[in-house]
Amino acid sequence: MTDSMNEYSQNNPVYRYWVLVGMVLIAGFSQGMLLPVLAVMLEGSGVSSSANGLNAAALYIGIILISPFIEKPVRKYGYKPIIIIGLVMVCVSLMLFPLWQAFWFWFALRLVVGIADNLIHFSTQVWISTTSTPEKRGRQLSLYGLAFGMGFGLGPMMTRLLEINDYLPFVVASSASVVAWVFMLFLKNEWPASDFETASQMNTFTRYKKVLKLAWFALLPGFCFGYLEASLHGNFPVYALRMGIDIQFVTMLLLPSFVFGSLITQLPLGILSDKLGRSRVLLGIISLGLVAFLSMSFIEHISWLLLTLFILSGMLLGSLFSLGIAYLADLVPANLLPTGNVMTAVLFAVGSMTGPIVGGFLIEIIGQGAIYYSISAMLTVMLAAGIIFQIQLKKQGREEYQAA
Repeated sequence: MTDSMNEYSQNNPVYRYWVLVGMVLIAGFSQGMLLPVLAVMLEGSGVSSSANGLNAAALYIGIILISPFIEKPVRKYGYKPIIIIGLVMVCVSLMLFPLWQAFWFWFALRLVVGIADNLIHFSTQVWISTTSTPEKRGRQLSLYGLAFGMGFGLGPMMTRLLEINDYLPFVVASSASVVAWVFMLFLKNEWPASDFETASQMNTFTRYKKVLKLAWFALLPGFCFGYLEASLHGNFPVYALRMGIDIQFVTMLLLPSFVFGSLITQLPLGILSDKLGRSRVLLGIISLGLVAFLSMSFIEHISWLLLTLFILSGMLLGSLFSLGIAYLADLVPANLLPTGNVMTAVLFAVGSMTGPIVGGFLIEIIGQGAIYYSISAMLTVMLAAGIIFQIQLKKQGREEYQAA
């Protein structure tokens, strides 16, 4: 009976898909738990807010550091071993955090968690993207995004466990990683699609150049989402304190409402992109999101209106990352998808570090409305880039038609 169950789970695509979705939920949970829990613990230790922010950036530095080296081992050893290594690294790091509450020790551990998270995210993204049919790709990747959002939203709730014991949040998160590891054992290993030209003849720079040529705009939603998410969670509490907005309202209601909004529409937007096309949906949500954030600067003194716009902006822009990955899979051949995912991860990390820096600078210089202008400017650039890319695609289509 056990052998037949093992055989079923190894070869069943539905089982494989839901295990991978569960994997990213747990990765999101760990990431969402670390940010506020460690921030609270560092604040309690008397660490300055700027140093606290630097410590938080270690996660994204880890993502960038591993990105150039992640593709080759996945191509060589397959998805499963890389995901398992990532899970083990996360689990061990989480258990080590409470042992020694030192700034640079935590910085190093966060680097490791960033590396491990990228191993997990990269492998699961490519595995799902390459095994999904084009007709279902948007739906399946939207559920992937939904799972990460749920995990990331549940993670901050672990701060309450600090009142019981400092170890408790880390024990819960590491236990979840162990459960995920057990389910992974029943999956059959697979490898990314690879042909002789891509795997053997093309060097890394050539692959990057080819992905940029085919799908440069599809990489940008990763940057956009990182910029947006980090700006809201890193800048908005500071902005609220300076503008006299109730900080409890911001942390307990306003910021979670963005995550809540994204959970509502992840699947519908994924299905809509399957039917209408990824580019149309991406340009549509970026345009409407731009209007929402510009409007916030005029109504921020009316709490219920600001909350409504935050929910709407989450519903519109919370799917940027998953839609970008799906669009990338539409545009590049399967053997270049791992390269594209590496580039998306790097841009997400760069966006996550750039957003709070630009937002913080504008808060100092402009003051009123600064956070909304920062995000709106980024969305305007994204919209312009999307329009240019569509013109480029149409021009290429005409040239190919004429050549034929």
